[in-house]
Amino acid sequence: MALLVGVVSQKGGVGKSTIARMVAREYAQAGWRIKIADLDISQGTSFNWQARRLQNKVTPDVPVERFGTLALAQKVASSYDLLVLDGPPHATEGTLAIAKASQLTILPTGLALDDLEPQVLLAHELTRRGVPAARLAFVLVRVGDSDVEQNDARAYLTRAGYSVLAGYLPEKVGYRRASDEGRAATETRFPSLNQRADELAQAVVDRVSTVTREEAA
Repeated sequence: MALLVGVVSQKGGVGKSTIARMVAREYAQAGWRIKIADLDISQGTSFNWQARRLQNKVTPDVPVERFGTLALAQKVASSYDLLVLDGPPHATEGTLAIAKASQLTILPTGLALDDLEPQVLLAHELTRRGVPAARLAFVLVRVGDSDVEQNDARAYLTRAGYSVLAGYLPEKVGYRRASDEGRAATETRFPSLNQRADELAQAVVDRVSTVTREEAA
């Protein structure tokens, strides 16, 4: 059975699909059998991204399939090593189901309170309804140049009771251009941006390994 990694948000525009695609690409590059389950059927952001990836002949292959429900996605899980669940952009019962099924649920957020507060409220709701806080992890996306602002955001999330993974994705045109070409955040044309994304991707991989090892113990 595949490992499940969910990526969820309370609101749109926080980099949810960017993170889902980055994680999937890194595992695919490592030789894992992976698939992104695009559960945002109204937008299909990851599904459309894959079409651009295929058109531009970008490797490795990162399969994406649209599913109306988590249950439908889980039916194909046995064929893969990792299923990345790109959730809908608003908190729903489906979001809770994703978090309960996943070994790790990632909550991307920007640095402004407009982004932080809804995501923390979502995390609180998930834990209140039975998802262990240890299986939730925040990542900072679309970050500006202020170290102070980033440190404040990390402190805010830590005080709320949640872990924040090392690394971040800055707000850069290079990431948007890469996405337009069907590339992940680790596949831009700029080595410095790829290195920044690699650091965040490695933090996700490390956390997945930790969670699965603890569950197996």
